[in-house]
Amino acid sequence: MTAADTARLVVLAAIWGGAFPFMRVAAPALGAIWTAELRVLIGGLALLAWLRLSGVEVRLRRHARCYLLIGSIGIALPFTLYAYAATSAPASLLSILNATAPMFGLAWSVAFGDERLTLRRIAGLVLGLGGVALIADPEGLIAGPGTVLAVAAALGACCAYGVVGVLMKRFRDGATPRGMAAGNQLFAALVLLPLLPFAPPAGLPSGLVVANMLALALLASAVAFPLYFRLIADVGATRALTVTYLIPLFGVLFGTVFLGEALPASALGGAVLIVGGTVLVTRG
Repeated sequence: MTAADTARLVVLAAIWGGAFPFMRVAAPALGAIWTAELRVLIGGLALLAWLRLSGVEVRLRRHARCYLLIGSIGIALPFTLYAYAATSAPASLLSILNATAPMFGLAWSVAFGDERLTLRRIAGLVLGLGGVALIADPEGLIAGPGTVLAVAAALGACCAYGVVGVLMKRFRDGATPRGMAAGNQLFAALVLLPLLPFAPPAGLPSGLVVANMLALALLASAVAFPLYFRLIADVGATRALTVTYLIPLFGVLFGTVFLGEALPASALGGAVLIVGGTVLVTRG
């Protein structure tokens, strides 16, 4: 990796690590559905405009089936689950749990016959499960009665992230990575749109909530996705996936500095196990 590649990797990890504090501020005020909808709608439209100006064809009609399927399962569902989790759980905790996504990806790939288990990968899965158990321990993490449900929602989001690779392999149908970055978000917005009347925000959002919502949409979606695909093109998917190791570092840092969060020792120990397990799974 060149210095520029390393810089992109760190910037991407910082942006996605910052997404969790953004959600932690926006989701309690807007609710899970509105937070997810605004994120994909604003982010998708901004990215679509940038791609059009750059001369990149998104081809929404041609790849509608692919965008709808992956947008629903890989974006609308996990973004909603994460926004729900962010209504009660610390942002730093959610950033740690996000590191389990490659483990779910391996499990789905093995189930569909795309990958095989090795002793190293099995050890990684065991470490990851141990880390989740430490984090989900109600006696170790004192964060209110919604913590267990929030952890379950975050893990459900990671499970949905994990199946995206399997779906892309079977239903991509020639869609380009940059086209998918915009198309998946726009179709996710269409899926979430009918749910908005059933979960209205409690009131008008404050300026702080609006600022965090815009940062979530424009940075974590519109900017981050092209950056990630550029990294894949330059250094390959395996090296690009190392961003997963760095996201918890920035998520915990931002949660501590900007939100005043303080995780117990059990959660930090769980973070070490989860990141260690992720390394074994992705390098196995």
